[in-house]
Amino acid sequence: MAKHIFVTGGVVSSLGKGLTCASIGMLLEHRGLRVRLQKFDPYINVDPGTMSPYQHGEVYVLDDGAETDLDLGHYERFTQAPLTRDCNYTTGQIYLSVIQKERAGIHYEGRTVQVIPHVTDEIKAAVLKLVNDDVDVVITEIGGTIGDIESLPFLEAIRQFALDVGRENCLFIHLTLVPYLKAAAELKTKPTQHSVSALRQIGIQPDLLICRTEHPIPNDEKEKIALFCNVEKKAVIEERDKEFSIYEVPLSLVNNGLDEMLVKRLGLKTGSLDISDWRDLVDRVKNPAHEVRIAVVGKYMKHRDAYKSVYESLDHAGIAHRTRVVVHRVEAENVTNGAAASLLAGVDGILVPGGFGMRGIEGKIEAIRYARTRQIPFFGICLGMQCAVVEFARDVLGMEGANSTEFDRETPYPVISLMEEQEAVEQRGGTMRLGSWECLLAPDSLARKAYGKEQIRERHRHRYEFNDVYRAQFEEQGFVASGVSPDGTLVEIVELTGHPWFLAVQFHPEFKSKPTGAHPLFRDFIGAALARR
Repeated sequence: MAKHIFVTGGVVSSLGKGLTCASIGMLLEHRGLRVRLQKFDPYINVDPGTMSPYQHGEVYVLDDGAETDLDLGHYERFTQAPLTRDCNYTTGQIYLSVIQKERAGIHYEGRTVQVIPHVTDEIKAAVLKLVNDDVDVVITEIGGTIGDIESLPFLEAIRQFALDVGRENCLFIHLTLVPYLKAAAELKTKPTQHSVSALRQIGIQPDLLICRTEHPIPNDEKEKIALFCNVEKKAVIEERDKEFSIYEVPLSLVNNGLDEMLVKRLGLKTGSLDISDWRDLVDRVKNPAHEVRIAVVGKYMKHRDAYKSVYESLDHAGIAHRTRVVVHRVEAENVTNGAAASLLAGVDGILVPGGFGMRGIEGKIEAIRYARTRQIPFFGICLGMQCAVVEFARDVLGMEGANSTEFDRETPYPVISLMEEQEAVEQRGGTMRLGSWECLLAPDSLARKAYGKEQIRERHRHRYEFNDVYRAQFEEQGFVASGVSPDGTLVEIVELTGHPWFLAVQFHPEFKSKPTGAHPLFRDFIGAALARR
């Protein structure tokens, strides 16, 4: 029978439940167990696809086209667990399913539809979707913070779930904050006590507490937490902020004996733990041999999580080269009127990531022109590729006013245009070109050299594409399509010949990079930047 680990959070948000779940999954996999991970998000949006990056951070796209929470990126980077749309549910999805069943009139047999049992049953059914013969442990993260009204149906559902499958098959982990008050020079355990008290009032007794803190927690404070929260002292696990990298988190949990406690508490039969590969990657992070400066010119620079996977992928590429990647975050709106020279001076590479809307487009174009004309390694992603196409059309091909029809429907040169399949789309949610699509790579291209094979699959999230009408004009001037769809109609990758490293893609390679296996394009981009430095 599959075992279940449920992870909740208290006191404040952004404590790192996703990282904790991912770390636990990695440790259990390294013991030979088969793991699946899942997150419940308490907001009413059906998915994060229509939400602003300032509100929610990046939208993480899976192979099956699901638009999911960014924490699934942590799950995928840390583990080998397969992720599908069943790995992320929102309140909106749960209620939508319940309402559709009620409207069908055949599921509830005339009964009044209520939160208990109908909504909670739907949540429990979502957990069970991950259970099959190939799974040993299912790890489910409950989004939000204990005390939030929005999270209550999910908490009630996992309380019931433990009764359904047997308490011996379930384990509850509560992630909490132990703040340090500088004025009093003391750590305060009372917020943790109150958080656990609120959880126990719901009917859930945590088995383990992971306490986020900036300072070491003395033994007497651990004893106090254990006493008032009704857990063993050894089950109070200190999790201090990491100085170098988030990839230190699993090692810290091992040092606190978390994996041993999980195995013993759930009665799991496992092999011994070998995380030498993870220790090696942390050593590479802590002891780099080189350093490069990369400018990321984007539209959502005020919210770090808006480009979470991009930053992580740059770090992965740095690990591969034993290089510290120093990211210089540049707001695209500021790169105008000749400001590129001052804002981008001294960088070894320039990356322009994705986004939506007109704001900052001209700044991205100017940054790309700076990279192209000064022979600086350039990497464009999604909208970054589209801006590279517009820049080349205007500055090299002489197409004055060239643009994307997303920004100018009357442009005389629509070098980027709406995909034909998108023309009849009216609803915004979940209607873009999404998920994994095949791409064929041209011989002797940078892309082919990076991947080392002819055919690849990458994840997409866009509505607009390179206008194939103009392909011949671009290629005559050395701006070539080095990656296309199998039928040859969609341009997926473009490169500029005669440039040290100038490559842009319509897809999102950042979604398939891991710390133990950097994405080939990010790896070669950092390699080119390192060569320049």
